[in-house]
Amino acid sequence: MSPTLTPLVRSFVAHFGEMGSRWGINRTVGQIYALIYVTPQPLNADDIADALEFSRSNVSMGLKELQAWQLVKLRHQAGDRREYFEAPGDAWEVFRTLAEERRRREIEPTLTMLRNALLEEPTTPEDRHAQKRMRGMHDLIELMTSWFDDVQRMDAATLAQLMKMGAKVQRLLEFKDKLKVVPGGRG
Repeated sequence: MSPTLTPLVRSFVAHFGEMGSRWGINRTVGQIYALIYVTPQPLNADDIADALEFSRSNVSMGLKELQAWQLVKLRHQAGDRREYFEAPGDAWEVFRTLAEERRRREIEPTLTMLRNALLEEPTTPEDRHAQKRMRGMHDLIELMTSWFDDVQRMDAATLAQLMKMGAKVQRLLEFKDKLKVVPGGRG
């Protein structure tokens, strides 16, 4: 039974379709994901095609892409041979999955390229300059991925608390630095 698209759901699905192209996925995939995400029960491809008025082949291709991104999970229902799909209900899990997939697809290849480039022996002043810039980029990305690994190990409540701290973290670090220069301060 295909879900009924209320105005609220229709608006959410349309928005995800529009945003999809900005996030590196096509409109159809964004809309399929949005529908699966907000629907309380798992959906099969026919339900999705009917609800969104997409061809069954477009839905199948979109579902394959969403599975490759690990954003939907395949479910089977007793007595039904069709495949059903659902999205994690926890927004933090979705965020973590997206971040990990982007890292695997975008950051890791860039780090590999930078590591290889830094192993080259520069033969010109231009190459030395380029390597210096690449080292800065490499070091920043390494620092960010190390931080990302730490964040990925945090539970959702701790991560939310950290994010709510915002600029307070900067003030805490500034206070810590002041303690280092105060006589009797730790350091």
